Amino acid sequence: MILGMNHFTILADDRQATLDYYCGLLGLTEGHRPDLGFPGAWLYAGGPQAVLHIVFGRPLPQQRAGVIDHMAFSATGLKAVKARFDAQGVKHDLRRQAGSGTWQLFSFDPNGARVELDFDAGETLA
Repeated sequence: MILGMNHFTILADDRQATLDYYCGLLGLTEGHRPDLGFPGAWLYAGGPQAVLHIVFGRPLPQQRAGVIDHMAFSATGLKAVKARFDAQGVKHDLRRQAGSGTWQLFSFDPNGARVELDFDAGETLA
């Protein structure tokens, strides 16, 4: 019945800081979003489907993570991405997944959402 994940939706305090993180740092692009009657943005990862919806102007819950632990994106260019995180001073945790060797880079967006970037095990930092 389920074909795949459609999108995540997050609430955000600061529009610019949030877009800087997801577009400037992670490389998503802001694209078409219908007028839904409240401020927000839809972000795309190169395809026709928005992968992340952002809602601005709503109060964030006290427990920022809620019941969702994190969101994960498949990514490429481990060395360049890590260098971008380092250059911008974005705290992150880089590790290899046991068994598969997949590289996992974890960080938090400006609103407290935990984000994972997964890189092929064959990528290197050299």
